[in-house]
Amino acid sequence: MKPKRLALSDIARQLNISTTTISFIMNGKAEEKRISPELKEKVLKKIKELGYVPNQLAKSLRTGKTNIIGLIVEDISNSFFARVAHMIEEEVNKRGYKIIYCSSENSVEKMTEVINMFRESQVDGFIITPTEGAETEVNKLIKDRAHLILFDRYFPGLDTNYVVLDNSYGSYIGVKHLVERGYKKIGFVTIDSDQSQMIDRYNGYAKAIKEAGLKPYVKRISFFDEPNAAIRKMETFLNKKDKPDAVFFATNYLGIYGLEAITNLQLKIPDDIGVITFDDHDLFRLFRPSITVIAQPIAEMSKAMINILLDEIATPANALKTRHMVLRPSLVVRNSTKQPC
Repeated sequence: MKPKRLALSDIARQLNISTTTISFIMNGKAEEKRISPELKEKVLKKIKELGYVPNQLAKSLRTGKTNIIGLIVEDISNSFFARVAHMIEEEVNKRGYKIIYCSSENSVEKMTEVINMFRESQVDGFIITPTEGAETEVNKLIKDRAHLILFDRYFPGLDTNYVVLDNSYGSYIGVKHLVERGYKKIGFVTIDSDQSQMIDRYNGYAKAIKEAGLKPYVKRISFFDEPNAAIRKMETFLNKKDKPDAVFFATNYLGIYGLEAITNLQLKIPDDIGVITFDDHDLFRLFRPSITVIAQPIAEMSKAMINILLDEIATPANALKTRHMVLRPSLVVRNSTKQPC
């Protein structure tokens, strides 16, 4: 026979107090409800002694909340998204929430599956890095008045919260740095994508190149290319007759592939080719020479997302206002570009 699950009422009976008092203590409201420190300690000791675990379903039915946030990123194994997920988890834990995260793998179908799973789990809010072509799914969440914030990228036609980077500015200052270091043939290796952040990164590159009176050198790589295929394409690009003397990689994983291509070609950084990549990675700091990067303010970005989302969850529906935040990246100069003349 299956043993009976320990209930809050069982603890209340043993301590001869009300379940309401125990609930206040468990939810961190002892001081607010003027419950003595002695009673609080007594209750927490008994809970630990009995190994009581709250019934999450019953709690959510009672409060209308699960205190769970659903996070969907492109690829949780990518160092950028992994760091963001870690920072978000730290922030929500401080506020009494838990997080579930999944990867969309840049697939609308996979993202839709994950959204539906989160709906069934009745998460209190969604943090989403939207996949290209997923406007319909995101719009459904908006119409259903789900608590939602997009990050890293957004859909200009949809009215929803977002926290993004000033990607155009990031590419612009990176190219300006290469120009100042004397490079004349500055290549740009990017993803073949219409996602907002990738468009903005290209636009920043194009603006700086035009201002400097230089010729653009652009190579687009499919997101779905296997690493070896992407590396071969970069080798061809970096070794053509009219080859670049510097290269800006538009993502950190393109930068990693690019360093392998440069190594295979036996090019010397920074003399044969200057290198900058968008978004930092431990490898770029440890590589010799260390790689100059455009660094994203991950801590600031993560805190902003959580503040906006949890503020919205706590705000009555008729008082909600859409919030947009655009943060600026910074140039971290290392040793992959020539010293100023």
